[in-house]
Amino acid sequence: MDSATEFQPPVPVVRRNGWLKALTTAAVFYILLLVALLLTKNSNLFPSLAMVGSFMVPVAYVAFIYERKHLSRLTMPTVSLTFIYGGLLGIIAAALVEPIFVRQLDLGAILKIGFIEEFAKILGVLVIARHRRHDSEMDGLILGAAAGMGFAALESNGYAFTVFLKSNGSLSLVVVVTLIRGLLSPLGHGTWTAILASVLFRESRNGHFLINLQVIEAYLLVSILHAMWDGTALVLTAIFNLVGLLISDGVIGLIGLAILWLRWREAVRLQTVLPPETEDI
Repeated sequence: MDSATEFQPPVPVVRRNGWLKALTTAAVFYILLLVALLLTKNSNLFPSLAMVGSFMVPVAYVAFIYERKHLSRLTMPTVSLTFIYGGLLGIIAAALVEPIFVRQLDLGAILKIGFIEEFAKILGVLVIARHRRHDSEMDGLILGAAAGMGFAALESNGYAFTVFLKSNGSLSLVVVVTLIRGLLSPLGHGTWTAILASVLFRESRNGHFLINLQVIEAYLLVSILHAMWDGTALVLTAIFNLVGLLISDGVIGLIGLAILWLRWREAVRLQTVLPPETEDI
C-alpha cells in the first residue's frame, strides 16, 4: 500500500436511517406514555401522549426527505425552522381566514378550505426563504415537506384534544384518531406543500419568486387534491365504512405521492446539471 493510499481521508458515510430511528424511538415513547396513563390515570400525561402521537410520523417523514437531499445545501436548523413556521403560521392563518369564507360544511366549503390551507402552509416557506436565494427545486421540495408536515402535526394534535373533549375523555378514541391521522399524514399535507414549493422554487428568477402559470397550476392541483381528500369524508360517509374511507383517501394520497416522485426526479436532474452555488441556508 503506497503512502497516498494509506493517508487518504475516509469517505464520509451518508446515513439514511435517521428517520427510522426517530420513528422507532417516538413509537416506543408513545407506548410507554400510553401504558403509564392507563396505569396511573394521571391526566397530566395526556398532552404528552397526544403530542408524541401527532408528531412522530410527520417528523420521520421530513427526516426521510431530508436524508435524500440531492446536492442540496439546506441545513437541518433551516428545515426545522420551516417545520415550526409552516405549522404555526399555517394553523393561525387558516384559523383566521376560514371562518370568513366558510359558513357551513358542504362541497363548496371543502373546496375553499383546500385553497385556504394550501396557501396558509406555504407562508412558512416564504418566511424562511424571503432573504435567501431560492432557485433550487430540491430546496423547495424539502422545505415544502417540512412546512406541510408541521401543519399536519399541529392539526392532528388539535384533533386529538377536540376528540378527547367531545368523547368525554375517551382515551381509546383519541388513540385511534391519532394513529390513523399519523399513518395517513405522509399522503397529505407534507406531500401537497412539497409539490407546490418545489414548483415555486423552480420557477424563481434572479432570486425572486415568480407567480406564473406553472405555479398557479401547481397551487390549483394541490388544492383540489386537498379538497378531494376532505370531500370523501363528507360524500362517502353514508356509503362506506371507515375502511372504505381509508381506501379512498389512500388512492388520493398515492396520486399526490406519484406527482411528488416526479417532482423529486426532476429536482435531482436539475441539481445534477446545476449544483447549488449559494451559501447554506
